[in-house]
Amino acid sequence: MQALIINFNLDGITRSDYEGVCNELAPAFAAAPGLISKHWLADEANNTYGGIYLFQDQAALDGFLASELFAGVGGNPALVNATAKPFSILEGPTRVTRGM
Repeated sequence: MQALIINFNLDGITRSDYEGVCNELAPAFAAAPGLISKHWLADEANNTYGGIYLFQDQAALDGFLASELFAGVGGNPALVNATAKPFSILEGPTRVTRGM
């Protein structure tokens, strides 16, 4: 299992506007091959938003990073200062804490 954490700031749109777009895009993310789950993040007080993505394997994560969906969202001018950081999952302790 692989994780991807993406963070960014909103520029020129409100949280409400952003949430509306998220609701529209959620089915496209749900259809991403190998995506186990996506958790949508919001810290309105610090204007930091993003997501935690869990993928079945490295190939699924790599496929997502090469996808039109990732490029399209990353190219949105309302999402600035974006970072995307992949992580490996420590499976033993994650199982103990009910992560999988």
